[in-house]
Amino acid sequence: MFEHDCIDLFIHQNNNLMRVLTLVVLISSISWMSFAQDKTWRGKFEPIDRMIDPPSTYRTASGAPGADYWQQRADYKIKASLDEKTRVLSGEETITYYNNSPDELPYLWLQLEQNVNRKENEGFGGIFSVKDSMTSQRMQYLLRPIEFEAGYTISYIKDASGKTLKSLVNNTMMKVMLPEPLQPNTSVTFSIGWSYPVTDRSNFLLSREGYEYFPEDDNCVFLIAHWFPRMAVYNDTEGWQNQQFQKLGEFALEFGNYDVEITVPADHLVAATGELQNDKDILSSDQKKRMTKARKSFDEPIMIVTPEEAAANEKTKSTDTKTWKFHAENVRDFAFASSRKFIWDAQAVKLPNRITMAMSFYPKEGLPVWSEESTQAVVHALEVYSEATFNYPYPVAISVNTSNIGMEFPMISFNGGRPIDGEMSHNAKEGMIRTIVHEVGHNWFPMIVSSDERKWMWMDEGLNTYLDQKTMAERYPQFHSLTPKDMIPYMDGDQNVMRPIMVTSDVESLYSIGANFYDKPTAGFQILRESVMGPELFDAAFKEYATRWMYKHPNPADLFRTLEDASAVDLDWFWRGWYFTTDKVDINLTEVKWFQMSEEEVVIENKGKKVKSKISGKDEKAEMTKDFSAGPQPFNMINTPDKSYGGFLSRIDETAMRDQVSGKNIYELTLKNEGGLIMPVIIEWTYTDGSTEIDRLPAEVWRLNEVQIKKTFLKEKEVASITIDPQQELPDVNMENNSFPRIEVKSEFDAFKE
Repeated sequence: MFEHDCIDLFIHQNNNLMRVLTLVVLISSISWMSFAQDKTWRGKFEPIDRMIDPPSTYRTASGAPGADYWQQRADYKIKASLDEKTRVLSGEETITYYNNSPDELPYLWLQLEQNVNRKENEGFGGIFSVKDSMTSQRMQYLLRPIEFEAGYTISYIKDASGKTLKSLVNNTMMKVMLPEPLQPNTSVTFSIGWSYPVTDRSNFLLSREGYEYFPEDDNCVFLIAHWFPRMAVYNDTEGWQNQQFQKLGEFALEFGNYDVEITVPADHLVAATGELQNDKDILSSDQKKRMTKARKSFDEPIMIVTPEEAAANEKTKSTDTKTWKFHAENVRDFAFASSRKFIWDAQAVKLPNRITMAMSFYPKEGLPVWSEESTQAVVHALEVYSEATFNYPYPVAISVNTSNIGMEFPMISFNGGRPIDGEMSHNAKEGMIRTIVHEVGHNWFPMIVSSDERKWMWMDEGLNTYLDQKTMAERYPQFHSLTPKDMIPYMDGDQNVMRPIMVTSDVESLYSIGANFYDKPTAGFQILRESVMGPELFDAAFKEYATRWMYKHPNPADLFRTLEDASAVDLDWFWRGWYFTTDKVDINLTEVKWFQMSEEEVVIENKGKKVKSKISGKDEKAEMTKDFSAGPQPFNMINTPDKSYGGFLSRIDETAMRDQVSGKNIYELTLKNEGGLIMPVIIEWTYTDGSTEIDRLPAEVWRLNEVQIKKTFLKEKEVASITIDPQQELPDVNMENNSFPRIEVKSEFDAFKE
């Protein structure tokens, strides 16, 4: 009762305050209704907490792995044999699977990616339709009328004691039933026997592995990947990642150690994940001497197998075999390439943490460009990526030449690009070098920072493309590097078919994966670095994300939170717009007003005193139209009435204020967000004396009105023109509305004619 009496007394004694509060509420209601009608608030600055995985003890709100973070592990011992005549790969493997989760696991899921090549599986031939003059290749893609064998034959699955384990195959996934649930913090060992026919890569529109046949010398280059049954990921946010492999979304894999023995024809060279363990038995004396020399050559590659030796190898086919033995630690996959056609070169790379060997394997069809460029591109990638993230931890990085592909695996990548009659155009060479840099760069994302490619392709492709473009810009300035401006044609495309970045890998159009999962995230990181956060903050935050999640499985939320946590920059508005919508950048400079304080003597409402102001002589009612020719609009500045100060006793120095504004130019800009995507505002002022100045407004200027803002600037000089985003740091889809006075932007055709 006492409390209520006090409140009543307060209200009765403060009627004036209540009237003010009532007025505030009324004004707020009117403002709210106005905003609702104009839709000036669309939630673009709201937190994205409900759009991403919530934090937990496994993954913290800071974006770092939590105190209870865990992940599974799988170690492999594999013996495989390649029958060159039948082109069948057979193998036996022993898997030791460690359950580090807090859960009991009654069964295990393994990936059987080779099954995707069976005819009943969906390919990408459906992007074509039957029409007159249809090529035989497209008909093969569409209907596969020429049939071939594909997919696994599983000969056995046994536990450590040799007892058969039950299994169930569902297309590209295999479920192995355990006799009793696998308890937390325990492991299970089991073995699998399998075989499959290696497929001809030319029969597929999107083929990441298989063999490439060379009719001229009747030889093949075998690219062996996704070749053994592999453990699926089991994690804290999804449980089993047993999504079917549909070729577009790639892989989610566990880390482990590998001991692999590969038996191939005796005249083949094998390039593989890991370190060669039996080089003394495999390599010739000359090859061993050359490798010793290469380990000390930091300036140029050394030929381990020369073009002449490779040409001699092509002419005869050995009926004997050799077994190559490799060991790899803490990798999430294993791949290899095998051929008698290979030329082999190697060069040492000195990194802060180790000396790594950069190597290339290529057939004579890659000469001379591959001997000149491939290993050098590997070196550049290792150096730039290590500086931007963390030092490359593995002993070798290999680039293997093939056709129509760029595909990555730990320590080894398969890369397209070949000369024609020994020559490559500027653009073809750029594409080849960039492919090598990009695929080697995948060692960081996702081979070490191990995101789920099957679900979020952009998390590895986007981050990796950002760094491959950084490498190209720094080490190959003669080639074009992606900038946000390059995204304009895509972002100005048909909104009815566009998808946000935050869609799962397999639902994106085959035609749009490059733009949406590779280039758009890249441009976004460039905008964050150059136009939002600044290089120092962004680089440190990006490196923090990479080092936090080395050898772990991050999700999008972990990336978003880490970049904010490590920079103290609120980026939810950016993630919301750039990743979760298909909005575009289109900032329209709709109106510019130019003012100067008048110089006439006026009566100022301040206790009846007269104050002399400067006189401009300009027409007060002059309207700004298409340019500045009408001159400035004059305005009077009066003294501030005492009542405006409320309870403050101090006063503005009116004379000093007039002196600061007198003779100067005030420009009021009205900007409209036509495209819907929130972005910073970059303003270039060009003055009548020819000088220029840049003002940068942060994205937060749109907080109170996400559709239209007014900003006022005080300038010493007279302005001749104003341009928004003059260097096109942002992918503004309509530069014609970015300037005052308006400037006609030439079409690409007109620019070409000139």
